[in-house]
Amino acid sequence: MDDDRSTSRPSVSARWDLNGHPVSAGRWERMRHRLSGRVAGGAPLAVDETDLVVVAESDDETAASSTVLGQSRWRSGEDVVLRHVLLMPAPRVADAVATAALDGYQRLDDGTGSQLSDAGDDVVVVLARPQSLDAMHLAQERSRMASLGSRHGGTVLRWQVLQRPAAR
Repeated sequence: MDDDRSTSRPSVSARWDLNGHPVSAGRWERMRHRLSGRVAGGAPLAVDETDLVVVAESDDETAASSTVLGQSRWRSGEDVVLRHVLLMPAPRVADAVATAALDGYQRLDDGTGSQLSDAGDDVVVVLARPQSLDAMHLAQERSRMASLGSRHGGTVLRWQVLQRPAAR
């Protein structure tokens, strides 16, 4: 794949829109942070940060996104890493990952593959991206991943919303 959008995420942007695209701070926000002496936006959220905690998750494909988020420790207004765990045939993984990369998803290795040793040629694939989140866009991304899995002969095992630990 010659398009390197999948691997080159801007590191200077600390915010993501609801579709996972980087958003730069506006003039008013930059001026407000400059006058207050704070660094604008803080450090950007990355999918491979080790201090992220799972604040919402579900393996029930029928559970409403709004219900799961409403019963969770998710903090609205703060960026998240949205992570999807899929099971798919090994020969289809590269195509699925390339397709997901078009929407800013990155493949992660979190060690869950060994849990499904009796799954034959199926492989656990973990895809994640940073973004802002609300229930509607979570439902949209869940649908996108269900479609991706279906088109590549796989299925979605679970999804997770991760955030940095809450400031005390």
